[in-house]
Amino acid sequence: MKKAGIIVLMSFLTVTVINAQQRYEADPVSTVIEWKGEKIVGSDHVGNINLKSGWLDIDGNTITAGEFVIDMNSINNKDLKDENMKKRLEGHLKSDDFFGVDKYPFSRLVITGASAFTDGTATVRGNLTIKEATHPAEFTARVVKEGDSLVYTAQITFDRSLYDVRFGSGKFFSNLGDNAIRDEIHLDVKLVIN
Repeated sequence: MKKAGIIVLMSFLTVTVINAQQRYEADPVSTVIEWKGEKIVGSDHVGNINLKSGWLDIDGNTITAGEFVIDMNSINNKDLKDENMKKRLEGHLKSDDFFGVDKYPFSRLVITGASAFTDGTATVRGNLTIKEATHPAEFTARVVKEGDSLVYTAQITFDRSLYDVRFGSGKFFSNLGDNAIRDEIHLDVKLVIN
């Protein structure tokens, strides 16, 4: 009888642990990802890129896992007013000089863990894959409840040179002068989870 009681208790604890963690799907339509690239001298460029799909596993107030797929073909520019210049820049960003979207149509962020949210803020860790390269990423995330959705915001900065995005990089080319482009790309993310 004692053994049966222990088995029932273990089954109850297992079910409780499983039920405590829930998977939430991202809303690609409501999610906004803004990018910013900076020249050493001259104007910066900004634009958007779309989330294709994503999910988070949440246990209490802690993100335990997640995966987000970014549609690299969707990259666009918002700061250029001349339509020809805008299309030219977007085509260049999609070319092999930058992200090579014909060969690498998707980038991926896999969440491997996070601290518990305290006052709506947590540190999130994961791995970012662009082209064929994968490197660790760590950033601060904030969360608020909006209606039936959870809205996470984060600023993520990555070094493009680590992902073989070399155009205009001082790490790979000399004598660039005013044409040098900073290696850091900044992402402002508003992630909507249902």
